[in-house]
Amino acid sequence: MATSQIESAGHALEQHDVKNFVNQLPLFDGHPRMREIRSIIDSIADTDTTVLISGESGVGKGLVARAVHAASTRRNGPFVKVNCAAIPHGLLESELFGHEKGAFTGAHRTKPGQFEYANKGTICLDEIGELPLSLQAKLLHVLQDFRFSRVGGHAPIHVDARVIAATNRNLEDAIRRGEFREDLYYRLNVVEIRVPPLRERREEIPLLANWFLAKFNAQYGRQKQLPPETLSRLREYPWAGNIRELENAIRRLVVLRDGEQALQAMVTRDRSSLVETSRPMITESLREIARRGAREAERKALAEVLERVNWNRAEASRILRVSYKTLLTKIGDCGLQPHSR
Repeated sequence: MATSQIESAGHALEQHDVKNFVNQLPLFDGHPRMREIRSIIDSIADTDTTVLISGESGVGKGLVARAVHAASTRRNGPFVKVNCAAIPHGLLESELFGHEKGAFTGAHRTKPGQFEYANKGTICLDEIGELPLSLQAKLLHVLQDFRFSRVGGHAPIHVDARVIAATNRNLEDAIRRGEFREDLYYRLNVVEIRVPPLRERREEIPLLANWFLAKFNAQYGRQKQLPPETLSRLREYPWAGNIRELENAIRRLVVLRDGEQALQAMVTRDRSSLVETSRPMITESLREIARRGAREAERKALAEVLERVNWNRAEASRILRVSYKTLLTKIGDCGLQPHSR
């Protein structure tokens, strides 16, 4: 995978000043729950405890992870973010733990993994719920003593890194569906930080909107403003995309010639339905929904065939027209086991 592809996948080393970036953003200044999160971060600042950050897409889980790193004794070390949903499953192990030269086709040189790059710092495993079951087992063993071997290698490598995991999925539901290991969940969930959606902390919206406005005015050399009536309507808007949606809305306001009118139209259209917050909101992308549906269908079909042939794996591989090795991998990924008889 080329360097540009790795960076676009969202798991390259962060190069900016994490502490200053987090401190400039008024993320923890409004809602009592956000101030409580700041208190939790301060209380674990001098520890290396593993942290699990949960919340809807766009609520600022990445910023909370950076805040944990910035407050810690590792603040001068690297902050490495890995997006587990953006990397093909076949490449995830290599990206996390590295590979030796010749380990597989295309491995023309030895490559360190992201865990090695995070040595003396923090590694943030974003979208941890998308990690395949086969790799969850290896991650669990790594978290026990922070020793591992690169793909195709045997020499043990030891790293000193703090682990932060983030997810927009309900991992407890995933455990019940057999999609996430319970032992890994409890290993990651030493300290849990739940970030509430923006619609539950509306008092922050004017603060964040003005912060983004100042940021983009400076970035694009503009002098756009937010009238009081617009700020009031921003507070009423449901913000299904949370802080990310608000940031993009303010960016459009600044860069478009008719940005004010576009923002007004957005927050005023269908107001009767937009302010309804009691109905559950879909926060997954179509790609995520499709991937989850395909995974469920594959797991169901695999389970049905295995039961029909009394778990004769060779017969199942012939019926499903996959190699025996691929079948075993799929069985592990789906967490399937034969029923005791």
